[in-house]
Amino acid sequence: MHAQNLKARRPRKAANLSIDSELLEQAKRLKLNLSKVLEAGLAETIRRHEREKWLEENRAALEAYNEHVEKHGVFSDGLRSF
Repeated sequence: MHAQNLKARRPRKAANLSIDSELLEQAKRLKLNLSKVLEAGLAETIRRHEREKWLEENRAALEAYNEHVEKHGVFSDGLRSF
């Protein structure tokens, strides 16, 4: 099933927010759906945060792998024709 359809079927929960009044006016003028804009921005922020957390948690392994490749190359070095 398409990801958009799955998102649309998730239950919604009301939340009280405070935002800059000028931003709110601009959003109204542009007829933006604040819920969708917030969800998209929040999802992106969460993805970025989780990516950074994953990179930090795996930094040692990534550095060890990169060091190994620098010293020994990759398994396909002798097989590539480019």
